Amino acid sequence: MSETPQSPPLIAYHARTKHRFEAFADGPGQLDWDAQPEAFRRYPGAPLLELPLAADRFERPYGQLAAAPAAPIAPGLDSLGALLELSFGISAWKSWGPSRWALRCNPSSGNLHPVEAYALSAGLPGVADGVHHYDPRDHLLEGRALRPADGSCWLAVGLSSAMWREAWKYGERAFRYCQLDIGHAVGALGYAAALLGWRVEPLAVPGDNLARLLGIDRADDFPPTRHAYTEAEEPEILLAIHAPGLAAPPAAWNDWLAAARWQGTPSQIDAAPGYRWPVVGQAATASRQGAAASPPPRFPERPALPKHPTPSGAAQLIRQRRSAQRFDPQCTLDKAAFYRMLDATLPRPQAPFAGQENAPAIHLLLFVLRVDGLPSGLYLLPRTPEAARTLPAVLGPGDGRFTGQCTVADSDPDCPAHLGLILLAPLELPEMQRLARALSCHQDIAATSAFSLGMLGDLSPVAGDGYAYRRLLREAGLVGQALYLEAEAAGVRGTGIGCFFDDPVHRAFGIADPRWQSVYHFTVGTPVSDSRIETAPPYPQRLPENP
Repeated sequence: MSETPQSPPLIAYHARTKHRFEAFADGPGQLDWDAQPEAFRRYPGAPLLELPLAADRFERPYGQLAAAPAAPIAPGLDSLGALLELSFGISAWKSWGPSRWALRCNPSSGNLHPVEAYALSAGLPGVADGVHHYDPRDHLLEGRALRPADGSCWLAVGLSSAMWREAWKYGERAFRYCQLDIGHAVGALGYAAALLGWRVEPLAVPGDNLARLLGIDRADDFPPTRHAYTEAEEPEILLAIHAPGLAAPPAAWNDWLAAARWQGTPSQIDAAPGYRWPVVGQAATASRQGAAASPPPRFPERPALPKHPTPSGAAQLIRQRRSAQRFDPQCTLDKAAFYRMLDATLPRPQAPFAGQENAPAIHLLLFVLRVDGLPSGLYLLPRTPEAARTLPAVLGPGDGRFTGQCTVADSDPDCPAHLGLILLAPLELPEMQRLARALSCHQDIAATSAFSLGMLGDLSPVAGDGYAYRRLLREAGLVGQALYLEAEAAGVRGTGIGCFFDDPVHRAFGIADPRWQSVYHFTVGTPVSDSRIETAPPYPQRLPENP
């Protein structure tokens, strides 16, 4: 995919922001970590509602998430607190020397966390009707726009992106990373809802309407004098929460909002930005959701995902999820665990894919390195039956390396037949290590793992529908979220890789058709812990004092 004067804006943006062997996408020449943008936004002046840290009250085994809890869980202050904590809350504080930083239940590129979450509700016990900003630092709600109760009972969660947090470090590629983070956040919300026996559903709300609904378009709150470039939040998505006793959110959002009183002023993210990346804002504008609603996604029929054998609780795994920094190259991954992880990435109408807006469009290019019983090499996992029929023909290096593609299940009875995993080319481990490392910006973490992968998406719909670009990247984030939790459940660890050399990845798999683009990478292996880093509880200010 090359940028031409005739390219649609988002196709041109994607081409412009590719990393290449000879040059990286435009970004800052250096970083001043003491000037990093503020990671937590607050709304001083808004009324505060402290949420209970109640997730442990609803704990149940991770392997049972697809089933309903033994007793229905009604929406209320405790369950809302659990939902938001396990979606967007802090999971731990880390420190190394004088440096201290927070980890959250939803992963983020560079741990920069552009995603802001808002709870919109009516009729929930203990919660005022209106629009509330969620503050993950102190696990509380800030009442941005409260209104009189009208007798209805419903709950929705809105997400926005403070894109400067990513652009500060990653420059022009930041829009991509924000959308991946939104996908991870939607997936995190889906898993937390599943723990409660609830379900999320994306709502088709045009971007301008969503900005008005969340209060992020209010000129008095976000004036140009406050560096609108850095302070602005981009409207992303609104998701309805389906739970016992909840009705659907109102369709007439403007009427509902008219009775609300706005309160609070947004805190500042960065008072003195050192760079400008206008192409990020241009991509956001070109991809914003319009008035036309997309049809709900249709998922292929396939066997239900079997229960995971781990006895670990879902809340436990969500909280312990980390992005691995190093892997042990002496360790291998059990083949059954590998197949289970891949199976969990196949789209089904359950967490995390219940929050997906589009028909499945992401497929996996795999670099298998250290999986017991499988030859190292290049593999393909088509995630839909149509892609299983058509995508193998798209792959074909001129050297004939992929001649004789075969489905793994044909030779391995342990491989689920519905998985459709295809061995493209067995390669010796040293060559696989070299290839995986080189294509992932020379990062060892892609070569010392059990396997790594690239997520391949079809960009052709983007030319006619800019919002399709967001949907595609978000789906990649959803796949990544499934891999994160499945890796934790298997006793290993994953990490997303945003830095990869786009077109060299395509050449390695013989992809010449520019419609197919790798949009996100991921890797899984046995982590090596850094004993120098100390871990502290997520909310020490809420712990009972020692007698």
